[in-house]
Amino acid sequence: MKPGWQKKTLAEVCQIRPPKSEAREKLAQDAMVSFAPMEDLGIDRKFLNPTQQKPLASVAGSYTYFADGDVLLAKITPCFENGKLGIAKDLNNGIGFGSSEFVVFRPCDDLDCEFLYYYLSRDDFRREGAGRMGGAVGQQRVPKEFVESYPIPLPPLNEQQRIVGILDEAFECIATAKANAEKNLQNARNIFESHLHSVFAQRGNEWVDKRLGDVVTRLTNGYVGPTRNIYIESGVPYLLARHVKNNRLAFDGKTFISAEFNRKNKKSMLKAGDVLLVQSGHIGHSAVVTEEHEGHNCHAMIVISPVRDVVTGPFLSLYFNSPEMRQRFEEIRSGSTVPHLTCRAVKELTISLPDLPVQQRLVDHSQEMQAETQRLETIYQRKLDALEALKKSLLHQAFTGEL
Repeated sequence: MKPGWQKKTLAEVCQIRPPKSEAREKLAQDAMVSFAPMEDLGIDRKFLNPTQQKPLASVAGSYTYFADGDVLLAKITPCFENGKLGIAKDLNNGIGFGSSEFVVFRPCDDLDCEFLYYYLSRDDFRREGAGRMGGAVGQQRVPKEFVESYPIPLPPLNEQQRIVGILDEAFECIATAKANAEKNLQNARNIFESHLHSVFAQRGNEWVDKRLGDVVTRLTNGYVGPTRNIYIESGVPYLLARHVKNNRLAFDGKTFISAEFNRKNKKSMLKAGDVLLVQSGHIGHSAVVTEEHEGHNCHAMIVISPVRDVVTGPFLSLYFNSPEMRQRFEEIRSGSTVPHLTCRAVKELTISLPDLPVQQRLVDHSQEMQAETQRLETIYQRKLDALEALKKSLLHQAFTGEL
């Protein structure tokens, strides 16, 4: 820590959870105050943006009180780990109430609220807090003792304000660069979408309409059932919906089943060249099973084995990933609580097919396009990762006296 800086606990430099009596003493019961549910507290957004106003009497009983200049932190999982944090500003009558899951910090005169905001936004703070959480699964919270005893470096106030100015300027530039990189990343992904649209929207007269069920030898569900006790540390790879997206099959090496379970569920055992079609979630995404996954199994996906002298797996997967087919999948999906595709409905789909040489030519060209878009996506994702690393580095420097 830089010479001349002090180190104190948050309880020493903040009033934590100021009393509601302040609001009652300042305002009449029918006075309007700002109201902020959890969703109003942002991530990487310095100031709280309350969306509602309510009479003081209706919120003073069970909600958390705060005022202009207070720093709000979400204490419950996953909001805490996600970094929900912000400074109250421009509140109605200077007062707000909100979620009971907010921790409210009121900095003392020696602590700048924006300096505190940046300090609490660090990954280190979230990681340490997450490790101390307690409570029931899904309702875990950062304990009061952790928050109160957490140490904070305390430079002189003018030094705090200088650091905040540097971080403000740097983070504004980083935010602009991230927005541009994210836009470029999305544009790269859209290139392939646009290509698929042109392929299947401009098909020629020689394309022939076929019922999907008539051009496949197998169209069945992957294993559908409880998975709690079927996974093992290593064994037969077990493919899930998350492994299939945008004409790509990318196994993450985390889900395995026993050889015995695989044999018992041979109906959904995979063959190279099969097409996997996602049934729920990101409905309609598909990919071809590679030789690497020959003999493996899958969960809650539709497995399709095409008649290969009529339609190839790579062509069928491209077709499924086209905007036209995605729309058709949305139209035939079933279920309101968990929308999904059924084998029966998918079998009845009509698809248009050119002859095999044309299919191969279109697949070859599409694979070239996909390789290029993947290259661009990698470039822009690396830029995003580098910008995030820069933010972490700046925050580290800021609170160790290196800025």
